[in-house]
Amino acid sequence: MSLFSDHLLSVVTFLPLIGAALILAIRGDVASIARTARWVALVTTIVDLAIAFLIWANFDGSTAAFQFVEQASWLGFGITYHMGVDGISVLFIVLTALLMPFCILASWNSIETRVAEYMIAFLLLETLMIGVFCALDLVLFYLFFEGGLIPMFIIIGVWGGKRRVYASFKFFLYTLLGSVLMLLAILAMYYTTGTTDIPTLIHTHFDPGMQNFLWLAFFASFAVKMPMWPVHTWLPDAHVEAPTAGSVILAGILLKMGGYGFLRFSLPMFASASEVFTPLVFALSIMAIVYTSFVALAQEDVKKLIAYSSVAHMGFVTMGIFTLTHQGVEGGIYQMLSHGIVSAALFLCVGVIYDRMHTRDISAYGGLVNRMPIYAACFMVFTLANVGLPGTGGFVGEFLTMLGAFKVNTWVAIFSATGVILSAAYMLYLYWRVVFGALVKPSLQAIQDLSLREVAILAPLVVITIWMGVYPKPIFDVTSVSVANLIQQHKIALAIDHAPKLAQTNVAARNGEGLR
Repeated sequence: MSLFSDHLLSVVTFLPLIGAALILAIRGDVASIARTARWVALVTTIVDLAIAFLIWANFDGSTAAFQFVEQASWLGFGITYHMGVDGISVLFIVLTALLMPFCILASWNSIETRVAEYMIAFLLLETLMIGVFCALDLVLFYLFFEGGLIPMFIIIGVWGGKRRVYASFKFFLYTLLGSVLMLLAILAMYYTTGTTDIPTLIHTHFDPGMQNFLWLAFFASFAVKMPMWPVHTWLPDAHVEAPTAGSVILAGILLKMGGYGFLRFSLPMFASASEVFTPLVFALSIMAIVYTSFVALAQEDVKKLIAYSSVAHMGFVTMGIFTLTHQGVEGGIYQMLSHGIVSAALFLCVGVIYDRMHTRDISAYGGLVNRMPIYAACFMVFTLANVGLPGTGGFVGEFLTMLGAFKVNTWVAIFSATGVILSAAYMLYLYWRVVFGALVKPSLQAIQDLSLREVAILAPLVVITIWMGVYPKPIFDVTSVSVANLIQQHKIALAIDHAPKLAQTNVAARNGEGLR
């Protein structure tokens, strides 16, 4: 038990690999292997979720220090196996572990070919995603961050739609290109400091000129991963072609890695560069919020509409983070957590009707409330949460990010607020076309409401969505101190960067007085 408690992060990270190994060891006919693989994957993800909740329950929110720290020699040359979490990262582990059982359940009947391989890919992906949020070494972080491309590339390319090969290669190449620049930045940081230890690098001062290069290199990777406008074009294709569970993970977790990267690296390590490039981030965030919202209004494919909606909502995240106010950063984190639940639930709702009708065209539906009232109620909750209705998780994050923006730049807040109006337009228009109206299409006359398995998937997400809107305190209790520490670190780093300029200004002022 001591070994278990001392290595909780390693257990929660690598437990899915044990499940994958068990699936590899299964023998029998195709049907029995598929059935056993499903149950092994489900049990593994549920156990991993229990461990993630255990970490949350034992997390001390009163300190900004990294907790559950594990460190061991690894590759040498100052590169170690270093794991730990703070208030910014711990809830993303919980979110990742929470969504995985729903992904397995959502794929229970819809995936019929190569089931064992599919489950192995998802378990491998879970390990790599959780590892991103636990890693406290740059090399370790990079391996987890890039490693996640491989199973997702396979999931889209093997079990995706008709254009799956195009979508999978586009996803892979876009994200890989940005990450190559991040690798160059990591090498430069190692060459300069002799270490890849993240806590050490957070307190290391880089020359402002070098900061600009490092910031842009990391930004290239994180902007593609979120994705920010204009490097967002891979996301709609990937969502449309991915199986339902693939879309859930893309929207729920993979997009959040970019925002997490800004919080872990860009703000604390490159404070001066972050200040320089903040207007650029604000401009790109507003473009994402407004432009992709208009694009979403024009979509006729349900998945593509929700994909563009995700880009718009990630615009609120980047805007909130770079306000560098407590409310803005807290709002950005909360928005990522809330969007992880809501967007995942929306894609699961799309999967429910796609499994029945095998089409994502909005025009193929209408009047579903007459045959699927339970589905209509669940879909309504997630639609309103995506709009940002008070009482849902979507409201809290958006409100705080706009409050933070209002403190920094009123025009940024005003332009971002248009995104709330536009999100109401495209989401309510979607809901009206799919759910309301008369049930006149012959193909929908016999459509069935949610099964017990589908209720088990969507009902917990409904509860979580409302709980996050009504009682956000447990989340803020975890994040608040770490966010305050992040902002304080950023201010200290800025003061160090500005000190030479201030000294030069003072000298010039004294010289001027002497001349007078």
